[in-house]
Amino acid sequence: MAGTLSGIAGGKDVKIGGGVATVRQCLEIDAIDEIHLAVSPVVLGRGENLLAGIDLPKLGFKVIEHTPTARATHIVLAKS
Repeated sequence: MAGTLSGIAGGKDVKIGGGVATVRQCLEIDAIDEIHLAVSPVVLGRGENLLAGIDLPKLGFKVIEHTPTARATHIVLAKS
């Protein structure tokens, strides 16, 4: 699918919309080069874990940007 996403986009950026399952599936097939996470200090109680069992460093991701704001902390991870 990684080749398919790249081919469809003609080399342009592709934004993935969807929930946790969609992002996890794209990570598992190596279809993501950069991730922007916005972490908000809200306790929801239950939900899906985005990164459980996924070794981002092993996949080549590093934190390239970290920006705390009043409402969220923005973290950008990219493949090195």
